[in-house]
Amino acid sequence: MAPARLRPPPFVTRRRLAAELGHRLPPPGARIGLLGGSFNPAHAGHRHICEQALKRLQLDEVWWLVSPQNPLKPAAGMGRLADRLERARAVAGHPRIRVTALERLLRSTLTAETLTALAGWFPQVRFVWLMGADNLAQVHRWAAWQEIFHTVGVAVLDRPAYSLAPLAGKAARRFARARVPEPHAGTLAFEPPPAWTFLHIPRSALSATALRARAPSPGSRETDEESGPLGGRRDGAAAATRG
Repeated sequence: MAPARLRPPPFVTRRRLAAELGHRLPPPGARIGLLGGSFNPAHAGHRHICEQALKRLQLDEVWWLVSPQNPLKPAAGMGRLADRLERARAVAGHPRIRVTALERLLRSTLTAETLTALAGWFPQVRFVWLMGADNLAQVHRWAAWQEIFHTVGVAVLDRPAYSLAPLAGKAARRFARARVPEPHAGTLAFEPPPAWTFLHIPRSALSATALRARAPSPGSRETDEESGPLGGRRDGAAAATRG
């Protein structure tokens, strides 16, 4: 299969970027973690792993990238972006977790293109992509997945039942020499890509799927499928066929 061609990020004014970020642009040298997903709905598991990432990776902030629409999931079951943003802000409840919809400025929902755009918009910011161990196991199916590792540092956070298999997977093998030892994870934001680390953290069994199972509400913002505590991404196996 031919690799996906990444489109150049669109030009966006500083004013528009500031508006999406609550009128606070990050200063040069800021270390910012990025957690992407549908957040349908956001829950305490998201906040838990971000609090761990802030501490273990010595980050200044974590940005939640609330996806406008996951193309791999039915639109009928996806809550309105405004509703998901509102709930995410209420759940985050942390001065260093910023909830954004920056991806609506893009004409793509590929992670690789999102990260390329952010690196271009904020060239002096040190970004780290955050993802769960379950995503490490299947990230090689994402479109342009190797570009993710070549664009920013990647931190993989432990999840129940996903500790061992992902570390033997294709992505972990491909970038084995770029792995930063866990005791040195605080340096990840300063490492030139590719660089990644695996963090063993106190586990949270919360998931959006479980929350919806407890209180299903057809047509509401809690009727979409999302892959556990780190949120569902939008470029899984099917996305490899998208350009």
